[in-house]
Amino acid sequence: MNNKETLLGIRRGIEKESLRALPGGGLALTPHPIALGAALTHPHITTDYSESQLELITGVQAGVDDVLTELTEIHQAVYRALADERLWVGSMPCGLPTDETIPIGRYGSSNVGRAKSVYRMGLGQRYGRRMQTISGIHYNWSIPGVGTDGYLGVIRNFRREGWLLLYLFGASPALCQSFVAGREHGLERLSGSTLYLPHATSLRMGRLGYQSDAQASIAVSYNCLESYAASLQDALTTPYPAYEAIGVQTPGGDYNQLSTSLLQIENEFYSTIRAKRVIRSGERPLHALRERGVEYIEVRLMDLDPFEPVGIGADTIRVLDAFLLHCLASDSPNDTPAEIASNARNQHAVAARGREPGLMLEHWRGGQRSLADWAREIIAGCAVQADALDAAHGGRAYREALDRVAQRLAHPELCPSARMLAAMREGFDNSYVGFIRHQSDLTRDALLALPYPAALQQRFEQMAAQSLAEQARIEAADTLDFETFRRHYVSPERMAV
Repeated sequence: MNNKETLLGIRRGIEKESLRALPGGGLALTPHPIALGAALTHPHITTDYSESQLELITGVQAGVDDVLTELTEIHQAVYRALADERLWVGSMPCGLPTDETIPIGRYGSSNVGRAKSVYRMGLGQRYGRRMQTISGIHYNWSIPGVGTDGYLGVIRNFRREGWLLLYLFGASPALCQSFVAGREHGLERLSGSTLYLPHATSLRMGRLGYQSDAQASIAVSYNCLESYAASLQDALTTPYPAYEAIGVQTPGGDYNQLSTSLLQIENEFYSTIRAKRVIRSGERPLHALRERGVEYIEVRLMDLDPFEPVGIGADTIRVLDAFLLHCLASDSPNDTPAEIASNARNQHAVAARGREPGLMLEHWRGGQRSLADWAREIIAGCAVQADALDAAHGGRAYREALDRVAQRLAHPELCPSARMLAAMREGFDNSYVGFIRHQSDLTRDALLALPYPAALQQRFEQMAAQSLAEQARIEAADTLDFETFRRHYVSPERMAV
């Protein structure tokens, strides 16, 4: 896969979540700003779980700098609509109110808009609203000439070795105690309202983050598209007793969730990486995958980097590219249930204890390996791919990025997780909220200070106006009652080819 044309054909896009926060470090409870348009229909600015959680989405880009430029421009448009609010630059949330006070996303009165809100209501019922306020970066990636089997091979290897990305880039070693209020958490107290683990890299990707005992029962294999689709369809159609007890509707007729299945829709399946395909209007993602195969992959374990203005920097993207090529180029035998369970244990170990000296991991070929030795081996494989990318692009940007990041293996204090704890200790009395609030203010000031040409402002104003008009058109075109729409929306027939 290392010919120049193929490597220059790599395409990438970024989806970045951030909470809207108040100057004092609490969650903003205001509606999605009307100046940003309609969250239902805007191509680049929407909301994720909460009305307070923005999701910023780039287009598909050929260049690393191009995708960062676009992400920066979207941030500029957002900051100009936020008044005194700011984007929270940490993956773990700001100060949170009581669970039921966290507002879920609202998308208007259309059936599809209501379905999006009911889905989020279901997530709140199933996992609690606080868990849904975690934010991260999703990195979408494709390369020419790779089909479904090739991408599934990448995914299998990513699940084996993706823990390295938590070590290198994890940036959530601490959190505000409001996130775990009333829960067993196993964390240590660092200061008044800050909890942490001393060697943690990414609490977001550990046991306190996107985890669920119910979902742990889903045995998803990535050995072939058929088995992957069948296991997902089973989770999407089999009633789950705890969710049956909640019911689809309250006795008064309000909706609790879209269905009583283990998963309401495909997006509810939490995974560090997903097989993806652009869907057509009204199409189920599972149907799209079955009919047309895997088109790209979505990396989902990247924390927001509070030291980067838009949450991710060029070095990180280049290392991701080299790592994904390494996963593609390496032998990728079929996974097994035992290996999948071992991969999950490694993920949790590195999330909670990644910088612990001498940490041992379970190697998927059997036995144990030290994190340090295994990481050096993976980095060596990535270096081959970085050199190939540099040969294709010219220059040494990829290899130099990898070399800079690889220093974190010998010097854990250079990891973002360690840098955060050091900054919290040195300037903020070990306060997570204090440090992230300060970084959020700096980031806001820096982005507002950038040139914002009139043409760019006009383009975002037009997109906002068009999105509002499109939402109104969708609402006016509805003919079905919502219950009929819901039943059709979740019907098993729509997932088949």
